[in-house]
Amino acid sequence: MKISFAEPALPAKGAVVVLVAEGKKLSAAATDLDKQTKGAVKRAIAASKFTGKKGQSLEIMAPAGGGLDRVLLAGTGKEFGELEQQALGGNVVGKLRNTGSAEVTIIVDAGTKDLTAAAANVALGARLAGYRFDKYLTKQQENDNGKPTLKAIKIGVKGAAAAKKAHGPMDKIADGVVFARDLVSEPGNVIYPESLAAQCKELTKLGVKVEILDEKKMAKLGMNALLGVGLGSERESCIVVMSWNGAAKSKKPIAFVGKGVTFDTGGISLKPGPGMEEMKWDMGGSGTVIGLMKALAGRKAKANVVGLVGLVENMPDGKAQRPGDIVKSMSGQTIEILNTDAEGRLVLADVLWYCQDRFKPEFIVDLATLTGAIIVGLGHEYAGMFANDDKLADRLFAAGTDTGEKVWRMPLHENYDKLIKSPAADMQNIGGKGAGSITAAQFLQRFVNKTPWAHLDIAGMAWSKESRPTVPKGATGFGVRLLDRFVADNYEK
Repeated sequence: MKISFAEPALPAKGAVVVLVAEGKKLSAAATDLDKQTKGAVKRAIAASKFTGKKGQSLEIMAPAGGGLDRVLLAGTGKEFGELEQQALGGNVVGKLRNTGSAEVTIIVDAGTKDLTAAAANVALGARLAGYRFDKYLTKQQENDNGKPTLKAIKIGVKGAAAAKKAHGPMDKIADGVVFARDLVSEPGNVIYPESLAAQCKELTKLGVKVEILDEKKMAKLGMNALLGVGLGSERESCIVVMSWNGAAKSKKPIAFVGKGVTFDTGGISLKPGPGMEEMKWDMGGSGTVIGLMKALAGRKAKANVVGLVGLVENMPDGKAQRPGDIVKSMSGQTIEILNTDAEGRLVLADVLWYCQDRFKPEFIVDLATLTGAIIVGLGHEYAGMFANDDKLADRLFAAGTDTGEKVWRMPLHENYDKLIKSPAADMQNIGGKGAGSITAAQFLQRFVNKTPWAHLDIAGMAWSKESRPTVPKGATGFGVRLLDRFVADNYEK
């Protein structure tokens, strides 16, 4: 979908969107349109329940004899901030995607003093909402209304050149979100450790250094926790290290780690058949880290960043890891495997240890679709956040609030350690029935030493079964925008 910027003017053709604030307050463009249509805008509002509230829209008859396809009134509400602006752009795409209009002009001339930023945000919301993973559809499904007809969006705003410039970095962030969504959407026969590592290599075009640790290298390092997960698969496991150096060499790197279980059958502790097809997105944490690296490199972030992803496929066969097995991790700590479906923490254990040991980063943030328990606790509104450092947690919370990718801090406490105490090893990989997401985090904490660390359990956020204004159904790319903002606000100054 092509997005452009121009000085504000009612178009001669296509669809047009004009703004109305809460209380039926027409913007300048809406007022002009009302005059051109001899009061049609005000009459339509009077005959409807439309008042200009946030999220409201009203389609009215296009003027007869003109070239316009459609006229849409969009409510800005009482407050028209960053997230509301993005949602408006997303809602417009949602309304007009399949209506037959090939292009739409959105005139941004009200709701805020900073129209430049507003226009850029509307454009970002429109692009994110326009995402569609349809590469395998050889013919459109009847219930999908066919292929989208909307091909171009023009943002009309005073000072269009400045708005286009402001949108530039946002567009690079959107590139990262889209990349993450694409990777998570791919089926397990297309995305597996080797092919996902190949996707990471594409980032070298943006200046990212990419290094791959194969099974021989990992075995030499003693990464038996990670390697054990992939024993039942014909696909070889690997770790990909991505480095972006945008600051002085003397500046310590900041680190992001992602769980990349490209397909999770549960292993010998086999998952139930219904719904197992969804386990293609169990690499959502790695998808976010890869997308984040694309976003940071794309906008040339002034920070030194390392992104590490542990890539495995968890399958059952005669070589697969068994419940009751004991493995020694790279850290030297031993783990009793009680359930082979609690595999993500085994992958992260070795990657986290390797990260803190090799890079000595300022902090580590890991992301993983780790536990169903976090969905029980937080649903699909917040990712669970666990942290050993208050400053780090506060910064992540603030970035989540600002971007709408919300996180909620959950507890860590030594009293939970007894739930993963093993009589035969240093720890076991699951606890009891309660506090499942907490015991998983307690487990991970043992592999970061004293490095400031946060764990984001995104099991409820990586995939959505319903559409939201800027997030269509399916892979969400959750975390890319959150972590990009977190980096920009705190580590590029």
